[in-house]
Amino acid sequence: MGVREWGTVGPQSPTPHPDPPPQGGREHKRRAASDHPRFAATAMIDSGPLLTALPAWAIAFAFGYLAGAIPFGLIITRLAGTQDIRELGSRNIGATNVLRTGRKDLAAATLVCDALKGTTAVLAAFHLAGPDAAIAAALGAFLGHLFPVWLKFKGGKGVATFIGLLIAFAWPVALGFCAIWLLVAAVTRYSSLSALVASAATPAMLWAFSEAREALLFAALAALLWVMHRANIGRLIAGSEGKIGARSEARP
Repeated sequence: MGVREWGTVGPQSPTPHPDPPPQGGREHKRRAASDHPRFAATAMIDSGPLLTALPAWAIAFAFGYLAGAIPFGLIITRLAGTQDIRELGSRNIGATNVLRTGRKDLAAATLVCDALKGTTAVLAAFHLAGPDAAIAAALGAFLGHLFPVWLKFKGGKGVATFIGLLIAFAWPVALGFCAIWLLVAAVTRYSSLSALVASAATPAMLWAFSEAREALLFAALAALLWVMHRANIGRLIAGSEGKIGARSEARP
């Protein structure tokens, strides 16, 4: 299970080996010099554009970050003509804060778009460069959503993008996340607590599906998600956190 199952890689035809170059002449000397450790980095950069000199995971991380940094909550609410969500409620750009505009349709659209930007980044990176690139793209997309460069690094709290990444790697675990969220929300009516509990359970679910690398990745993402919810955690402890369906005041 996992992102590897989203695509199949057929058998690769053997790569033909070119005839060895003659052991003399200027071309042989140039190749021998470029093979020397002192000249390896220079030769790599001089051989083509800068992108060809970067490792695939670095390009995937940058691509993931740019995808994750798209502020769909802000874009959707502006197109709909509502007030600036950065001046409303928690002042972040996520779907929960968009819901405070009173527009459930806009909140749903933000949730879907914030999730799909993570899913798309991971699947694209995997199909183009393999599983290591998919991991890098996932981390980049999550950080891009939390800290978008376009908004002075003030983004959302990461729940929707977390789910979108999980869909790309292991969609049954994403269903498990949603089931846990719904159960905790039904019992407590705390949206933040539901997300915290579901995210904390995610690495264990991935481990149960023998997805060790993904479990480690999502343990790190869950830790970041908890950090972004530190104000909510403080209010939960104090008993002042707003419940689902209740009228909310401006909160950090």
